[in-house]
Amino acid sequence: MYKIAVIPGDGTGPEVINEGLKVLKAVSQKVRFKYETVHYDLGGERYKRTGETLSDVLLEELRSTDAIYLGAIGHPEVKPGILEKGILLKIRFGLDQYVNLRPVKLYPGVETPLKDKGPDDIDFVVVRENTEGLYVGSGGFIKRGTSDEIAIQESINTRKGVERCVRYAYKLCEKRGKRKKLTLCGKTNVLTYAHDLWQRVFDEVGKEYPGIATDYAHVDAICMWMVKNPEWFDVIVTDNMFGDIITDLGAIIQGGMGIAAGGNINPEGTSMFEPIGGSAPKYTGKNMVNPLAAIAACQMMLEHLGEEEAALLVERAIMKVVAHDLKSLSAGKMGYTTTEVGDLVVNYMRG
Repeated sequence: MYKIAVIPGDGTGPEVINEGLKVLKAVSQKVRFKYETVHYDLGGERYKRTGETLSDVLLEELRSTDAIYLGAIGHPEVKPGILEKGILLKIRFGLDQYVNLRPVKLYPGVETPLKDKGPDDIDFVVVRENTEGLYVGSGGFIKRGTSDEIAIQESINTRKGVERCVRYAYKLCEKRGKRKKLTLCGKTNVLTYAHDLWQRVFDEVGKEYPGIATDYAHVDAICMWMVKNPEWFDVIVTDNMFGDIITDLGAIIQGGMGIAAGGNINPEGTSMFEPIGGSAPKYTGKNMVNPLAAIAACQMMLEHLGEEEAALLVERAIMKVVAHDLKSLSAGKMGYTTTEVGDLVVNYMRG
């Protein structure tokens, strides 16, 4: 019996999560595993009513679950940063979800903006360190609001934090069994302290994995090669900030935010899975946003829980929907409503 925390969140989050839960119910009946869900009212509306984001008590409740299924966080009437820091980052840091996992996979039938590239060329994973770097929030202001103002934001990188992320990437590369190539993305020519640590750890841990080929590229070069030659990549490992940037580029080359999902992973604790697109408030309540990214996040959650057969069934159903049914992955252009897309996935899965 899996205990799954569900945080529908803001905007279109509840709509796409409903479709993911529809798929979860159907696949659980087909494969025969049991689960229970606990819903949490967290997000912009709750903050507007109560001034609360995520309490320590609720954080401990989330810690006791097997996984967290998140819709979206972000409200147009709440100042940017409040919900992100108060909910998203608090969960990531509080539950020590030290890996952000982002598959970048182009399915047949999905358009990519990259010329002459197809599904055989775009199939890699980005492993982003998720609890350190610039996102720690270390720094501050001096003489704020004056002409002499100074703003300082420090990137914090620990040996422990870097090593466990890098080690996770090596293990994943080995498990994937594809090209068995791990690429370190950094900026060693400028960030000569933090990324010297990353390079040394990367090289040292690599000695334990002689079957994995390794290489290094600066983050600016990574961005160029992801566009020009995405087939070069198998697994990329990088720090928090660079990972945040290159995973959005990855989402676009795999077809857009409508298909991109991610996981915030604590291999020894509770992990969280989510579509990587935002709350899309302008589409709220219109039953027109694409739920496939949320369904793909459900698929990642199932795989993480060890339900590999169920995860494979969900992924195959998604692939059939994008190959045979949808006109586009964009909201309002799919040719189907949000709920109809969820129904298509369920029907293919049962099929």
